[in-house]
Amino acid sequence: MTATEPRRRWWPRSVRARTALAAASTAAVILLGIGWWLHHDLYRQSTQIAEDQAKAQLWSLCDQLRQGVVPDSTSTVPYEVVATGRRTAVAYGGGMDDFDPGTHHVMPAPPKAQRVEIITTVRLPANPDYDPSDKLSVAGGTHQVVTADIWADELSSAQAAALGVTADAELRVYVVVLPNTAEAIARTTDQLLLRAGLVSLVLIAAATYFAVRVALRPVEAIRVLTASVTAHDPRERVTVPATGHEITALATTINTTLQRLDDAAARQRRFVADAAHELRSPLTTLLASLEVALAYPDRTDWPAAATTAARQTRRLQALAEDLLLLARLDTRTPAADAELVDLTALATRLTEQYPLADRPLTLTCDSTAPAHAHGNPDAYERLLRNLVDNAARHAAHRIQITVRNQDAWIVLTVHDDGPGVPAEDAERIFERFVRLDDARSRDQGGTGLGLAIARDLAHRHRGTLTLVPRTLGACFQLRLPRAPAPAGT
Repeated sequence: MTATEPRRRWWPRSVRARTALAAASTAAVILLGIGWWLHHDLYRQSTQIAEDQAKAQLWSLCDQLRQGVVPDSTSTVPYEVVATGRRTAVAYGGGMDDFDPGTHHVMPAPPKAQRVEIITTVRLPANPDYDPSDKLSVAGGTHQVVTADIWADELSSAQAAALGVTADAELRVYVVVLPNTAEAIARTTDQLLLRAGLVSLVLIAAATYFAVRVALRPVEAIRVLTASVTAHDPRERVTVPATGHEITALATTINTTLQRLDDAAARQRRFVADAAHELRSPLTTLLASLEVALAYPDRTDWPAAATTAARQTRRLQALAEDLLLLARLDTRTPAADAELVDLTALATRLTEQYPLADRPLTLTCDSTAPAHAHGNPDAYERLLRNLVDNAARHAAHRIQITVRNQDAWIVLTVHDDGPGVPAEDAERIFERFVRLDDARSRDQGGTGLGLAIARDLAHRHRGTLTLVPRTLGACFQLRLPRAPAPAGT
C-alpha cells in the first residue's frame, strides 16, 4: 500500500492482530468444513439407523402375522397392515391412529404379492386434526416406508380367521421410516458444533495473539537497539538470541549489515581524509610558488613558475577526474548498452599511441587472435591505460602487453621489468590512495587511484584483476568473459 492510498480502517495494523485474525479465519474455514462433514455423516448414519429400526419392526410384524397374531397397536414406529378384500386395516399402531384407520386403511392395498422387502415413498393424507408444526406427526407428509407381503398360502384357515381376513387374502405390511430422530440428532449436533466452534475460534485467536506477542519480543528488542545506532556511535550491535530460530538469523543479519555500514562509513571517512590530503599537496605547492613569485616578481623565473603551476593544475585535474570516476563507480549506476569490443585491437592501438618519447621504454603487444568482450569501449580503454601508466612509472626498460583467448575467458596481462611488488602488498596496492615506498614522489608517482579504478572497472564488467607473481617486475592479469566473435570474421 502506497502512502497516497487511504488506509483500510477495518484492517488491523499490528502483526499480532493480523496473525490472530488470519489464524481464526483459517480455523473457521476448517471447522466449517468439518462441521458440514459431521452433519451429513451423522444424518446419514441416523437415517440408516431409522431404516434398520423400521426393517426390524417390519419382520417382527410379519412373524406375528404368520402365526395368526394381530400385532399390538403400541409401537414406537408407525405401521399399518392392509389386506385384499378388506376395507379396514388389519392392524396399525405407532401414531397411525391419528388417521382413524379403523374406518378405512391409509396405505394402499397390495396390487400384487412379492416376498422381498421394498422401500418406497408414500404420501400420507392429512387428518382433520393435522398440525403442520407438530414434527412428530406423520400426517400430511411424504415419507419412506418399508413393505413386505404375506401370501395367502402362508396362512392356515385358522390363522386367517384370527386375523380377520379371508383364506385367499394377501396381506401387505407397511412400516414408516421416521426421519424425526435423525433430524433432531442433526439439529442438536449442529448447535453443539456451533457453540464449540465459536469458543474454539476465540481461544485460537487469543492463543495466536499472545503467542505472536511473545515471539515478537526479541524483534522489539532488536528494533530498540537498532534505533540507538547513530552516525556518531555506529558500534552498537543487537543481542543474538541463543535459541537458533529465525530471530537469531535476523539478529545475525542485522549485525552483519551494521558492520558493513560501519566499515563503509570508515572507508568513506578515510577516503575523504585521503582525498583532502592528496588535494592539499598540489594546492600547497601551487600556492607557495605563486606567493614566492608575487613576493619577488623581479627575481622570479616566470616561465618556470608558470610551468610549475600548469603541472600542479594538471595534477589537480587528474585527481578530480579520478575522484569523480570513483564516485560514479561507487553509485553502481546502470552501465550503458554493452558493445562488442576487440581487446586485441584496443591494446594494439594503445601501444602505438602511448607517449614514450621522453623515456627510454619499449612498449609491445603480443596477441594471437582477436579477443572480443562485451562492455564499454571507453571503460576498457581507461582500465588498460591505467595498467600501462602504472607499469610505465616502475618499468626499467620494457613493458609487454599480452592478450590470449582461454576457453570462455580473455586473459590480458601487463608485465613490466621494474622492481616488482612485495607479496604482502599484492592486495594492498588495489586500495585507494595507496602508493608503495618507491612511488612516493609526487612527480613520478600517480594519484594512488589508478589500480583501484582499474579493478572496479574489471568487476563492473564481470571480470577480475589480480597481481600474479613473477621473478622479475610486476605482472597484472585481467580476466574477462569472452564474447562470441561477430559473424563474418
